[in-house]
Amino acid sequence: MKLLSIKPSDRPTKKYVATFMVNDKPKTVHFGYKGSQTFLDHKDEKKRLAYVARHRVNENFNDPLTAGSLSRYILWNKTTLSASIADFKKRFNL
Repeated sequence: MKLLSIKPSDRPTKKYVATFMVNDKPKTVHFGYKGSQTFLDHKDEKKRLAYVARHRVNENFNDPLTAGSLSRYILWNKTTLSASIADFKKRFNL
């Protein structure tokens, strides 16, 4: 599996789309609600911790191909998009 790109989504309600290569086939995952703020926007550590606690119950943060995992580690992880993407790649060995 390889992460090919993370770009703005063409879906009206999603922020980003991640494209992976899985078993020689492209897989896309749209993630992030377009109308909401994330840690990348406000950099508020208390809100970040609250987001993680709130979503830990229903999300699988261990599967990089899920929207929940992408939101957690791209939108709610580091203070910049590039730092979050680098950490995501390292975390999941992509």
